Amino acid sequence: MTDELSLYDFTLPRDSIAIEPARPRDTARLLHVIPPALTGTEQARLTLHHIHNLPDLLKEGDLLIANNTEVIPAKMEARRGEARIGITLDRILPEGQWHALARNARKLRPHDTLHFENDPVTATILTNEGDGAITLRFSVEGDAFDRFLERRAALALPPYIARPHGPTEADAHDYRTIFSRFRGAVAAPTAGLHFTNDVLKALTAKGIAQETLTLHVGAGTFLPVRSSIAEHKMHAEWGHITPETAQRINETRARGGRIVAVGTTSLRLLESAADEHGLIHPWQGETSIFIKPGYRFRAVDALLTNFHLPRSTLFMLVCAFAGTDTMRHAYHYAITEGLRFYSYGDACLLERTP
Repeated sequence: MTDELSLYDFTLPRDSIAIEPARPRDTARLLHVIPPALTGTEQARLTLHHIHNLPDLLKEGDLLIANNTEVIPAKMEARRGEARIGITLDRILPEGQWHALARNARKLRPHDTLHFENDPVTATILTNEGDGAITLRFSVEGDAFDRFLERRAALALPPYIARPHGPTEADAHDYRTIFSRFRGAVAAPTAGLHFTNDVLKALTAKGIAQETLTLHVGAGTFLPVRSSIAEHKMHAEWGHITPETAQRINETRARGGRIVAVGTTSLRLLESAADEHGLIHPWQGETSIFIKPGYRFRAVDALLTNFHLPRSTLFMLVCAFAGTDTMRHAYHYAITEGLRFYSYGDACLLERTP
């Protein structure tokens, strides 16, 4: 481990990892983090709340931006001859091809055909990039492909959500946000899992508007950095911001309102679409933006996000947003207070360090 990477490492007790979500969703705990630069003190101000208190922590005129991607069943098992090949879809590519992560993929070659047990659908290997990354094309598309996924694939839950017998019926509901609209994500934009209709109504009553964008979260999003920060390569993800959403964001900023991103996925797409003056432009395409300390934020003023893995790009992102010392202190406090980590865990509301 390099000294640089050790800044983003911490010890997390196993019992801090959430295996089930809070029920109701808006009873999850919420840690409000205000960096020292905003408090005028030497240390960040940390206060504990619940998700249903979020409207009280935001300001009239703020604009909340959530990710409306919908998770697809993306984990499946195929065969090449007698060999079993585990496949996790990562992202759709132009012309209906798919990028995927494969287990036992070393011997896969272009033009190899994969079969799925008792199913007429096949897949053809197009490229083997090494390190388990492949591209492939399925023999069906559109609605027929969706039906194939429902038959043969399962949710690709993160490995820290222990499911020895696979995802449960409850997971099919729990791992879906209230904002879900456009299918294509492999992993859920987990900050959005906390929202309920009651919370959205309370936000509206407070004068806090809501908009959505689309970023199809890929399988590589939550991977820890294994070598060095400089050598780490982000997986590309496809996103879309409509002209109407871009206009509303820019109008909010122009009149002094704040942009509050729901989740690191929303933040990454907003920052990808922002110009040097902070204006958001309509966007459609892939982004592989890597936000780490030293990054100058242009579009987002506050961030609602879950608690992330040690040594992950997501922990580096929140350190860039609120300060590394602030976030190490906040995570230590969260662990001490028994807050729950990762996808089904609690959340924090971060104010951005100027």
